[in-house]
Amino acid sequence: MKMKSAQEIRMMRRSGLLLWQTHQVAADLIRPGISTRDIDRAVEDFILANHAIPLFKGVPGKVPFPAATCLSVNQEVVHGIPSDRILAEGDIISVDIGIKLDGWCTDAAATYPVGAIDDGKARLIQVTEECLRRAIHLLGEKTRWRHIAKKIQKYAESEGFSVIEELVGHGIGQEMWERPQVPNYYSESLPDFRIRTGLVIAIEPMINMGDREIRQLSDHWTIVARDGRPSAHFEHTVAITDSGPEVLTCGPNGEGWAM
Repeated sequence: MKMKSAQEIRMMRRSGLLLWQTHQVAADLIRPGISTRDIDRAVEDFILANHAIPLFKGVPGKVPFPAATCLSVNQEVVHGIPSDRILAEGDIISVDIGIKLDGWCTDAAATYPVGAIDDGKARLIQVTEECLRRAIHLLGEKTRWRHIAKKIQKYAESEGFSVIEELVGHGIGQEMWERPQVPNYYSESLPDFRIRTGLVIAIEPMINMGDREIRQLSDHWTIVARDGRPSAHFEHTVAITDSGPEVLTCGPNGEGWAM
């Protein structure tokens, strides 16, 4: 694991603040009648205009990821590819964006309602956001990640939802994906790590309304809930400092989801 100095965390905060501003560009566009491609285009234009790099575009795979933003609708969990798909009243959309500014990466995601949504989807969003909120708070109390992962899983399942196990958070810094892996569930067989000053991780609970099983679509990227029921995703990049956890991807006054 690559621990970060106080100065490096300050540089990551600059990246995180720009990422929060980028999320506001996307959030302001979410409404019935807009295409996911139009949202992605606005996001990429904003990132480039601010001299940053959209980290998701061109990520290698069977085909390189073709967009700056992962936009996942309803049963799509993560890695949704922007397209001509038009958002409709009652949809939910997960917006996942990563950027690099002055050599430092940050990553954040949030799930939004499209117009009025039903109570089940609203509750799914609320619980998933609360999973992230609790994880951030517990970073200031626990010494090992496994204790936090167990709490995330117990809370989500107590609310009637399921935690996806194949997809996890990650360390982050000068590279988007660094060690350690940051799971949202507990297992004795999983690698664990200590919560200590200089650690910077992207925490990203992904919660399904139905079963936790997932599958990948034929586009080689989009991950969906196998049972076709909705999924939600919230993420922040968080640093451990001498004074406790610091969310690097919130707004200038500490505002944002899960805060």
